[in-house]
Amino acid sequence: MSRRRFLQNAGMALAAGIAFPAVIPARALGRDGEVAPSNRIALGVIGLQQGWNDGFVGSLNQRGVQGVAICDVDGERVQNKLRELQKRDNGKGAVGYKDFREMFAKANLDAVVIGAPDHWHGIMGVTAARAGLDIYGEKPLAHTLAEGRAIVSAVKQHGRVWQTGSWQRSRGNFYRAIELVRNGRIGKLARIEVGTHGGWGNKGGKPLPATYGKPPAHLDYDLYVGPAQWHEYDPRVVHYNWRWTLHFGGGNLMDWVGHHVDIAHWGAGKDDTGPVKIEPIEADFSTDAPFDAERTYHYKCTYADGLVIEVNSASGTKFIGEDGRWLYVNRSGRRGNGLDASDPAILKEVIGPEEYHPYKSDSHHANFIDCIRTRRTTITPAETAHRSASVGHLGHISLITGRTIHWDPVTETIKDDPAASKLLAPSYRSPWVL
Repeated sequence: MSRRRFLQNAGMALAAGIAFPAVIPARALGRDGEVAPSNRIALGVIGLQQGWNDGFVGSLNQRGVQGVAICDVDGERVQNKLRELQKRDNGKGAVGYKDFREMFAKANLDAVVIGAPDHWHGIMGVTAARAGLDIYGEKPLAHTLAEGRAIVSAVKQHGRVWQTGSWQRSRGNFYRAIELVRNGRIGKLARIEVGTHGGWGNKGGKPLPATYGKPPAHLDYDLYVGPAQWHEYDPRVVHYNWRWTLHFGGGNLMDWVGHHVDIAHWGAGKDDTGPVKIEPIEADFSTDAPFDAERTYHYKCTYADGLVIEVNSASGTKFIGEDGRWLYVNRSGRRGNGLDASDPAILKEVIGPEEYHPYKSDSHHANFIDCIRTRRTTITPAETAHRSASVGHLGHISLITGRTIHWDPVTETIKDDPAASKLLAPSYRSPWVL
């Protein structure tokens, strides 16, 4: 029973004059280590690859969370994961769906994890917010910049909690990097080099064979394409491999802006803004159909205060001070903890109690669940994710057009370039609308 249903039923019982028992079991009050029904969180998930592996299972492992619904356009995958879920004590009785709209209408949810391909993030995110659900959304926030802003607006309008899957913010080495940079341990920040991996690949590491045919019966391919422009069925762009075609994803560039560019923005204090100029340097777009995303790329973003962030197809985030001191952070490093610096002494610096201390989260999923209960802002709210993703969207537009983009981060408009401006918003297939 979810929090919402419990309170609703209790109110109906009181209105009907039904007496509650004089002795209430401790588990119903949240004692003896149990979570009271009034505080349990009923959770669903859309997208049973990334959504399941990241946001859903991680959140289910938190105390007082009940898995009640799962959704994927692949019915076979739904059945497999449903059997897996129902083996858990907090997953018994869960129901599977193919269409997220049916799940929202029928399942009694408090929160949902959105792990569908990028081209679905906008519609699903806005719809979930309008349905009164709290949301854990995979990065990037959306497939286009305009969809990202729509998500931010819907979350704010409906008072929802949003956590983005930019989980590096909940890891100690990244937190430590931000502490050091924001407290001036490399001097005044002048430039940041961000690597977002580049290339394209597939699950297994080798190009898949060009095998065509009708979609399998268990896959609702029309719903899979959804609002995107029609793409003839090709098994190479279904499930994991949708990332490498611009119909559905944005290659490694957009896959990783929500991680390493997100850390760059955190360290630079740019969570509520964006660059004013984006200059393309080089890009190599894949010609191996059906994959058409950038293999390698390099572009330069300049901010209003003169800070430069350069994005390329390497890996990690390197903060560089005006005097040449630097700090590099990634998920791993030669020092074993993902941190390196121009002078090892920088890494031993002590941050005083009166200095800047970033938002602290030791568990990304625990932070999400805690914020659902307290209504606090998560460590990666929608606005933050939108600004991180905007660096990818704008860089992508500059690389596609081959032109320098002049951007107003306040009005979120491109100056004097109508053709580039059209790339800010999606072109939906009928009858889908945001």
